[in-house]
Amino acid sequence: MLAAAFFYLFATMTVASGVMVIVARNPVHAVLFLILAFFNAAGLFVLLGAEFLAMILVVVYVGAVAVLFLFVVMMLDVDFAELRAGFINNAPLGAMIGLILLAELILVLGVHVIDPGALAAPAAPIPTAGSGITNTEAIGRVLYTKYVYYFQGAGLILLVAMIGAIVLTLRHKEGVKRQSIARQVARRKATAMDIVKVKSGDAVIPEVAIADERG
Repeated sequence: MLAAAFFYLFATMTVASGVMVIVARNPVHAVLFLILAFFNAAGLFVLLGAEFLAMILVVVYVGAVAVLFLFVVMMLDVDFAELRAGFINNAPLGAMIGLILLAELILVLGVHVIDPGALAAPAAPIPTAGSGITNTEAIGRVLYTKYVYYFQGAGLILLVAMIGAIVLTLRHKEGVKRQSIARQVARRKATAMDIVKVKSGDAVIPEVAIADERG
């Protein structure tokens, strides 16, 4: 009875938060409702015995994605009135994407009608209550044995994408002094010092002083 009450509580809050993400006019409020929806969805995963998915949902989505959205919305000066002005022009594309997502959801929900044996034959054994194996341990055993090459490949793709994003967005500003370890190590006596021959009675004026006099 208590589990059912928590299920209805988390489910109601998840659906209500999802609706408020779309309805809220303030983008900051929409992101906060998105975080609330993630927390309630994590609660549903805990009730289902999938504590690993609940932890991933909180750590990855709440701790990284949603907070990143919140900081971007709060720090950037986005003209939302201008964005809403082009809504009518982009409405056909948005409607087409919405129909595609709706068709995908219908296929996912109706998979037992299309292929009745798909749900009856899981890809890996699910640990039972008396086996002593937790959900996280069972996922780790399958992930690092049967799907280890796919897991490493996905990690490599994400690493390449991260490096590519850094390279594409990294811009060096002109006139900003930066430390170059390679140039410092490669310096020799010929490049590290200047030997100036001064005649008797003359004075050596530093370049900084000359620049100040000219400026």
